[in-house]
Order: sequence, then structure tokens, then C-alpha cells
Amino acid sequence: MAIELLTERHGDQIAGVLGCWDRMLIFGTLPKICFAGGMTSFLFERNIRIFDYPRFAEPFRNRIRENAEKLAADTGIEIEFIRKRNFRKEDRVKQALAKRGEHPGLVCIFSAMEPCSTYKPWHNKQTGKTYLIPDDGKCLHYYFYFIDEDLGLCYVRVPTWPPCRLQIYFNGHNWLAGQLRKQGIEYRLIDNAFVEIADWPRAQRIANGWAAKRIHRKLDEFARGYCPVYRDFASGYHWSADQCEYATDIVYRKQPDLQAIYENLARTAIHTVKPDNIATFLGRKLSAQFEGEMGNHFHVRIEGTRIKHTMGPVSIKLYDKFGLILRIETTVNDVSFFKHYREVEHRDGSRETKWASMQKTIYSLPALRELLEASNRRYLEFLSVVEDPRAGRDKLDKLSQVVEYEGRRYPGFNVFDPNDETLLCSIVRGEFNISGLQNKTLRRHLPKRNSGQISRLLKRLRTHGLIKKIGRTYKYYVTAFGKQVVATALKLRELVIIPQLASATPR
Repeated sequence: MAIELLTERHGDQIAGVLGCWDRMLIFGTLPKICFAGGMTSFLFERNIRIFDYPRFAEPFRNRIRENAEKLAADTGIEIEFIRKRNFRKEDRVKQALAKRGEHPGLVCIFSAMEPCSTYKPWHNKQTGKTYLIPDDGKCLHYYFYFIDEDLGLCYVRVPTWPPCRLQIYFNGHNWLAGQLRKQGIEYRLIDNAFVEIADWPRAQRIANGWAAKRIHRKLDEFARGYCPVYRDFASGYHWSADQCEYATDIVYRKQPDLQAIYENLARTAIHTVKPDNIATFLGRKLSAQFEGEMGNHFHVRIEGTRIKHTMGPVSIKLYDKFGLILRIETTVNDVSFFKHYREVEHRDGSRETKWASMQKTIYSLPALRELLEASNRRYLEFLSVVEDPRAGRDKLDKLSQVVEYEGRRYPGFNVFDPNDETLLCSIVRGEFNISGLQNKTLRRHLPKRNSGQISRLLKRLRTHGLIKKIGRTYKYYVTAFGKQVVATALKLRELVIIPQLASATPR
């Protein structure tokens, strides 16, 4: 039995649904000099003394400055030096856009003294060798804000001191807006969200067609324009994903329709989503060795309220954007958090396809999009279950009934019984959501049960429709009904039973 999603249940109230990249931060590094050993070799190849490194780096700084000043003079823009910590570049950019319009070209240029990674000469007295070692320093950085014909509003952050690590920002919704405009599809974009699109399914197909090769060419174009020194390094820039956000927007026709359900969704999510649930949404296994931050956060913003669930470098957020859009957004600050099947090259040159951490290259973004989209969908399924007012009574009635199968009677489940509650919560752990559950894996979470007892529990779960066996294996997966039951039980316990008992006055 499939879960009825919010988008299906409230279909007549929803204008459209769209999944799209949102905020994207890309880092560019020069492979030959992005580490101390590489820069050391680069200097040796050119017969440059290691202790002359500062003198070697100065011409690069001067060329980047001259390029920034030339771009400013050609466009009639003044380079604004940022002195205050609380200065918001975005506000100044909005003011500039209001004056100049949104046609392609440079909008603003800012400069600021900011920390940067660099190198310093070092002589090892024990080995007698001289080389560069990593160091932290400060240098002048330029921020070039501009409107690109394809990507919309972007910025490039350029440090003036080697190794010249670039940071580039753009927004996937702006890119999609450009694609819709080219194909003659009418839309209305407010901030970074579509409130109207003439053809939602077609827009989704375009969003799914995001190609890394085209973005790579565009990033190279930005590097040529704003960091001319990269030509001195034949390898060019290597582009990697630093921060990525993927948003699923459910756009309602009227604000009251969303507000009628949002308060209940927000209250339920903040109280019932536990670490195991977060791991399940992200398709990860929660183990005792995990040392990252996990938790839930609730914020009130000008645009609306926000709920944020975190697991290490990844978070899932729920917004009521403008009171009109229900946005589910997964943000990842380290793409290697996720694993997938890919080709792995070993040091001896051999290759194999295996389950491995995702690489940070921009060519991993199509695979990452699928994982983030699946994460948003699992969260939407969870919300759909807890929002449905019909789910609780009917499902719990079915769950509690005795089932007869092949002449044997299997007792129902009582969600208020600690043993049944532990069992139900165990079967929906994130690790089982990925690879299914077995007798031996379930036994780890029910240590007081032996193998025979676990087998009888699995049979009981199967006869009640909570799990289903995977053909020709000893594995089981949790059915949609099973997920609904556990979500309902958590909702009853956290939102009804515990608050009522806590407020009861003892006699």
C-alpha cells in the first residue's frame, strides 16, 4: 500500500511541485599549486629559491589588482572596500540592481582583507631540505557580483595571493528561470522561489537536465575573466562542490490552504523527528561511532518559520516560504558524507566499481541530485503520514487485531507496550531503510531476544503487513503501512500522551 503524499491529498489546492538546485557554492583550485608540495615542485622546476616565494607571488597579486581596476573602469563601477564586519554585500547588490536593472553585466565590486590559505618557506635542519609548508595568512579579496545570461546573479571571490582558490556562487532557480525564458515558458520568480510556472512538468524536466559539462565551461569562463593569472598554470582550475542545496517546493494556490496544515506539520516534526528518523531521511545508517552534531532547531524568520534537522554536515529544512510555498530543502556542506556506487581507481592503477564516498568534483552533482531528491521525498512521506488525520485510528485498529495465518494466531501490537514500541522503532532505523533488515541485524537492537524469538517476531510483523520479504533472500523491508504505523505511534506518544501526563496533577 503506497503512502498518499500531501501533494496528492491536497492536489486541488496545489498549483505545482518543483524540485531544483538552490544555493550552490563551487570552489576552484589549481591542482599543480593547491598544496605545499606542489608549489614547492613548481618553484624548483623554475629554479626559484624557496625563500624567494613572497617575491615570486607579488606579480600575481599585482595582476589580479590591475584586472579588477580595469574591469571597474570599463564598466564605470567603483570598487568598494569593506571595513565593517556587519556589512551586508547582498543589501548593497539589491540597491545596485534597483538602479541599473537586471540586464547581464557587472553589478558591484567589493574588496576586503580576509583570511586565506597560503605557504611559508621552511628549512628543515634535520634533513637539510628547504621547502614550503602550509600557513594561514590574510590578503586582499575581490568579490565580483554580476548577472550572467544563463546563471543569473552570481559572484566570484578572488584572493590576490597564491594559491588563488576561487569561490563561485550561483542559484539553481536563477539558472532555471533563464532556461524557461529561452523556451518561452511564462513564470513568476520571487526571490529564489517560483510562485507561478505555465508548465510545471516541463519545468521539472528542464531542472533535471542540469548538465555538469555546461556549468564547467561557464566556470572556466568566469575564471578567465576575473582571475587572469590562472593562465600561468597549464592545468587550469579543478572545480569542486563546497555547499549545495536542493529544494522541493510545493506551491499552494492560496495562503490559507497552506496555513491550515502548516502549524500541525511544524509542531509534529519538531517533536517526533528523532536521530534515527534523520538518518532514515538521508539514507544513512546511524551508528554508535557517529560523532557529528544531530538535532532539531526551530526558527522564526521574516519570510515565515523554519524547522531544521541536522546530521553532521547535512541538514533538512522545512519552510513556509511567503506563507504560500511549503519548501523541503536538503543542504550538504561535504558531499563525501554520501556514498554511492562508482568507479574507484586504486594506487596501483586498477579500477573497480564499489560502494564509496562521493567525490567532490562537480561531475558528482547529477548523482548527488538524485540522493538529495530522495531525501526530500522521504521527508515528505513522513510529513504526509503525520498530517493525515485518517491515518491514526484506522491503522492502529488494524495493527492491534489478532491475525490468523495457516492455522496459527498472531497477536496484534500495542504501541503503548514498551516491548512492542521498541520493536516498531527498531525496524524503521536508517540502516534498515538502506539495505533491509535480517534476523541478525535486528537482534543487535533487541539484545535480550535470541534468534528463535526474533524469527517469530519477524513472522508476526509479516502477517500484520508491517514488513515484506525480499525474494530469494533472508532480508525484509518495511512497508508503507509499517512506516505509517510507527510515525503515528511517535506522534501519539510525543504530542498527546507525554504532554497530558506531564500536566496531570497527582492526587
